Amino acid sequence: MGQILEKFKGKEWKERQIRKITDKVFDRVKNDTGRASLTFEELYIAVLLVFNDLNKRLPGPHFDPPTKEQVKTLMQESDINLDGELDREEFAKFIRQITKDAFITVSQGLIITLAAAPTIALLTKRATENVPGVGKVVQKIPNSVYASLVTLVIVAFQQGAERA
Repeated sequence: MGQILEKFKGKEWKERQIRKITDKVFDRVKNDTGRASLTFEELYIAVLLVFNDLNKRLPGPHFDPPTKEQVKTLMQESDINLDGELDREEFAKFIRQITKDAFITVSQGLIITLAAAPTIALLTKRATENVPGVGKVVQKIPNSVYASLVTLVIVAFQQGAERA
């Protein structure tokens, strides 16, 4: 239960998750090359690894990584010391910049689902109460359980539609 509540803490939780991903990817690429900072080629590989990780972990649509040209432009903006490479802190800033749209999309989808699903559930419950055979069963189900079931169905439907 604590883990679920932690996910609703918002910005701090998101920042910790992004930092975990960026540190893991940075260390992986750094260990492969033995360098303390990332060149453009290494950065692009790291971006692909980050987006692969995000697409595995985040609900919602698949997010395409930025193009090489976009990465090059954002790299120049994130390279604070102007050495042509990104260190760990510059890399973390860079990843926050390129992933902000993905998190906005996921957040909007979750808000819509979590706000709309209970309302839809209660409306459908009221609509089915007068249906012969089904009405008596629906009336016996508590509103909270019915809302949870409808929310699960909506989430499953969204995930199925995204994969198609």
